[in-house]
Amino acid sequence: MNCVYILECADKTLYTGWTNDIEKRIKAHNDGTGSKYTRARLPVTLVYLEEHESKGKAMKREYEIKQMTRAQKLKLITEKSV
Repeated sequence: MNCVYILECADKTLYTGWTNDIEKRIKAHNDGTGSKYTRARLPVTLVYLEEHESKGKAMKREYEIKQMTRAQKLKLITEKSV
């Protein structure tokens, strides 16, 4: 399963990523080994998840979400919350 996800960090910022193992990835983020960005903003909470057929589609969608404004991301989150 390839997923695109949005995390809310402790400082209320949003982080977008993709993975093929969401539970392992969230644990890595909260353990401080997931990404440099989230390491300084722990803990993180999963607020959005989308599943995709392939790694390529997930990566393309991750890029699309990263281009969105914060307001657009928040709207996406409220329309389809986890």
